[in-house]
Amino acid sequence: MTARLVVLVSGSGSNLQALIDASRDPDYGARVVAVGADRGGIRGLKRAEDAGVPAFTCRVRDHPDRDAWDAALTDLVAAHEPDLIVSAGFLKLCGPRFLDAFGGRYINTHNSLLPAFPGMDAPAEALAAGVKVAGATLFVCDAGVDTGPIIAQTAVPVEDDDTVETLTERIKTAERAQLVDAVGRMVREGWTVEGRRVRLG
Repeated sequence: MTARLVVLVSGSGSNLQALIDASRDPDYGARVVAVGADRGGIRGLKRAEDAGVPAFTCRVRDHPDRDAWDAALTDLVAAHEPDLIVSAGFLKLCGPRFLDAFGGRYINTHNSLLPAFPGMDAPAEALAAGVKVAGATLFVCDAGVDTGPIIAQTAVPVEDDDTVETLTERIKTAERAQLVDAVGRMVREGWTVEGRRVRLG
């Protein structure tokens, strides 16, 4: 049985595109059945349209408060009966209703080796700290900012002449490959979350 993925985006959707491309292989084990966004007019929504994938937009400002937005997003995602929800550059923290509905099935990718450098500026913070290794982390979302149980990590060496831009681009490349690989393994082999540990297979 092919697993159903809902992918949430806020921007260009390069991670979304990687998942769409991977899912064209029937052996991958998953297909993107819907794309959700928190804003209109973004490249990620165009990627969904180009691939023939249904898409929806759920903007915070269209709801009276964050709780109402969280409820609306939960309903929109649930309508597509996902096996796994992937935050692919989705720049909103989902609330308790969403996390309760999709606990253990909502995952996010971040451009650092967590728990180091959570938040929005990880590559810049890594350079400022003088670390020799940066990378990307895939994790199960919880109520915190980049604090959930870790599924997979990939390391990216920091070069002496790196800028924020060059390091960010190399991390993105590694991040996409890790996301595609780990999601494929999760849907084909299954996964369990036991406290802070995520086990595949």
